Amino acid sequence: MSLPLLRPAWAAPAGIGAAMSLREGGVSEGLYASLNLGVAVGDDPETVVENRARFAAALGARPVWLRQVHGVHVLRLRAATDAADTPADAAWTDEPGLACTVQVADCLPVLFALNDGRAVAAAHAGWRGLAAGVLEAAVDALCRGAGARPAEVQAWLGPCIGPRQFEVGADVLRAFGQDRRADMPRFTRRDRPDGSTRWLADLQGLAQDRLAAAGVGAIAATPACTVEDPSAFFSFRRDGVTGRMAAAIWRL
Repeated sequence: MSLPLLRPAWAAPAGIGAAMSLREGGVSEGLYASLNLGVAVGDDPETVVENRARFAAALGARPVWLRQVHGVHVLRLRAATDAADTPADAAWTDEPGLACTVQVADCLPVLFALNDGRAVAAAHAGWRGLAAGVLEAAVDALCRGAGARPAEVQAWLGPCIGPRQFEVGADVLRAFGQDRRADMPRFTRRDRPDGSTRWLADLQGLAQDRLAAAGVGAIAATPACTVEDPSAFFSFRRDGVTGRMAAAIWRL
């Protein structure tokens, strides 16, 4: 059967493929049912191999799986790249058939393409990586490598934990430099009955702001919340022990 995939709604150039996996279509069971693509979350390794094979077949390209650490390192992908040896949370390539791929389960997947289609990139953006500059690093690596300007880049922001569910503490505000501001865009204060204060954070909105500040030419987003739709998405915040989805982009 064909694998259900989420296709970005954006004006990507001809010759570019892009997709994000959903929860359905795999062989994992229990907490990982069914298309778990994560190898380090406790699922049976053989089922993950099968799930990844189904994902690759549906893409028609070779996904390159990164060793993600919530950092800002960007890896250039070539045919001989062994991504397992290098911690990285973003990748770019200009080689056809290689899919820049990031795994998520509440964190934000971001896909990038140059307007002429000659290079693509993907980034894994949890709040730590986002605050540290992983998106800016991905844009910079893509533009430097392909000889382009940020205005020639378009980005797609995939489903992630949404602003009704992403409750954070003061440490996250500090990471974004907003703890000393009277106005805090993208954060909504929530006073708890026990007298403590938390905030609801808009992860996609924070990413959009940073991409705009970096000069990215076009930004599109799919504003689905991974926490609020258990039938479609894995969610670490909701379930704790769970699978991983993947977002990928490649040159045909």
